[in-house]
Amino acid sequence: MIYVLLSVICSVLVSVLLKLARRFDVDVGQAIAWNYVVAGALTALLLQPSLASLREPGAPWLALAGLGVLLPTIFLALGASVRHAGIVRSDAAQRLSLLISLLAAFVLFGEQLSALKAMGIALGLLALLCMVWRSGQVTTNSGFAGWLYPLLVLGGFGAIDILFKRVALAGVPLGASLQAMFALALLVAFVLQLWRRLRGHTRFTMRSALGGVALGLANFGNILFYLRGHRALPQHPALVFASMNIGVVALGALVGVLAFRERLSRLNLGGVLLALLAIVLIARS
Repeated sequence: MIYVLLSVICSVLVSVLLKLARRFDVDVGQAIAWNYVVAGALTALLLQPSLASLREPGAPWLALAGLGVLLPTIFLALGASVRHAGIVRSDAAQRLSLLISLLAAFVLFGEQLSALKAMGIALGLLALLCMVWRSGQVTTNSGFAGWLYPLLVLGGFGAIDILFKRVALAGVPLGASLQAMFALALLVAFVLQLWRRLRGHTRFTMRSALGGVALGLANFGNILFYLRGHRALPQHPALVFASMNIGVVALGALVGVLAFRERLSRLNLGGVLLALLAIVLIARS
């Protein structure tokens, strides 16, 4: 569970950096692209992977290619969802992607459902609903785009969780998997940024590159510890999926209150407490 905790901390740090990007005039798209340069370099320097295993027949290239495309593009889908559907609906879609991950844990990965685990999962889903609930009227687009982008976010984050589990189960050394994943994501991210540049929607800046360095440090830790969590608990994907998603929301809520003075309702605070109880129940199961 220590790997999951470290991944949660790094994931929340990624969210904090993305939240601060506009304040420091950092282009998020560019920062995301540079982040994969840093993550790939850290993988090469710290893990020194041998890529020979990627040439073997059992290499999970389909899952790696899927992650290479989804990791950089899901940020674009999330940004579009916020514009067209609002923060509340987008945040709910991202967090409720846990439903897809949990379904995969029992249907695709063969995890057994115990009574205690079922209770913890149900409590965790209730906690997520409490934490993302916002009262009051929110002006959003209720048309096609207002539902399309949240659905893309929901499916995209769920698919990323499943593909991470596939990579973790493949038996390929962790460093080699990360190196391939970050290289593919880097290619996709820079193609997208060059396309934006050619259309005159952005210009490359040193400030955005430096933002990408900070983002890359946090994102490298997030993915590294998440995969290690799955490898440390190969028979319990639901535990990793649920603890990760619930933990990120709970810690993110606390950081929002303490660091950014965001206001939480009593229902939101109750959701944080329910989330902690849910993680304890799932872990004990």
